[in-house]
Amino acid sequence: MMIVPLWFEFSALGILAIIMAADLVIASRRPRVPSVAESAIWIAFYVGLAIVFGVVLVAWGFPDKAVQFVTGWATEYSLSIDNLFVFVVILARFAVPALLQQRLLMVGIVIALVLRGIFIFVGAVLVSNFSWIFYIFGAFLIYTAIAQLRSSANEELDQDGRIMRFFKRWFRMSGTFDRARLRTRIDGRIVFTPVLVVVAVIGVTDLLFALDSIPAIFGITSDGFVLLTTNIFALMGLRQLYFLLGALVDRLPYLTYGVAAILAFIGLKLVFASLHDNTVPFVNGGRGVRWAPVIGTVESLVVILGLLLLAIVASLVGLRVTRPRSVD
Repeated sequence: MMIVPLWFEFSALGILAIIMAADLVIASRRPRVPSVAESAIWIAFYVGLAIVFGVVLVAWGFPDKAVQFVTGWATEYSLSIDNLFVFVVILARFAVPALLQQRLLMVGIVIALVLRGIFIFVGAVLVSNFSWIFYIFGAFLIYTAIAQLRSSANEELDQDGRIMRFFKRWFRMSGTFDRARLRTRIDGRIVFTPVLVVVAVIGVTDLLFALDSIPAIFGITSDGFVLLTTNIFALMGLRQLYFLLGALVDRLPYLTYGVAAILAFIGLKLVFASLHDNTVPFVNGGRGVRWAPVIGTVESLVVILGLLLLAIVASLVGLRVTRPRSVD
């Protein structure tokens, strides 16, 4: 397998950093709610950009890296979409004004990027020094998939309510927003606005999803460059995707099940791979379990895309069946 040269890696990461910085500047200088059509165009642009990047990898002689990138990007993007569904609930729960949502979303995306970068570094160190860590990664993903199936929107709202009560207990809080200010003055006293609570909730949410996404991507590749680029591309265009999902959140009820199935599949893949190359003394006497199947990257890509497509089709079909018919 050929190694991607450093100049290629730094050039690609530099271009991606410029694109994300430009998106941040646009969001801060033009705080407005994009239309559905505008959001769809930007999402198509970012998805097309990811596809072009995969084609470039193939053209430069790295087809294996390209398959790993597309598979990892599809996985991380599906997890990011699930993250956005939670953002929709959070921002609606705290009645965040529409013009303020865009800035808070960018804060959430930046936090997610930083956390994933840290977790990728930590995960790479663990993987290179402790091969048995894949057992833990796999078990954690399977547990997360089961927990996600059991969770509900009401539980999310109740958790947000507990966080709000915590902040009201320890901080002087205002009940209203003052644009994007973290603090404001009421009756001569400086108090915190709900922006503090929303940012805290988004940060905790990003942390939880980073804990899911990093083991998932390590189930596909351990290449540091591919790990970084898949996460950056997955986070691109989330601001526009959020406003599009706002109109689709009730139309894709089975997407969460699809994401849970993807997490469970990658978790099983990690466990099988660990069993096949086992070196843990108390498992099969420290020898590899040869009957454990080894699932390749191409097969993983087919399964992940298939699960996503199945969840979307099931949601659309279910919506059509349950939609009340008009009476003539």
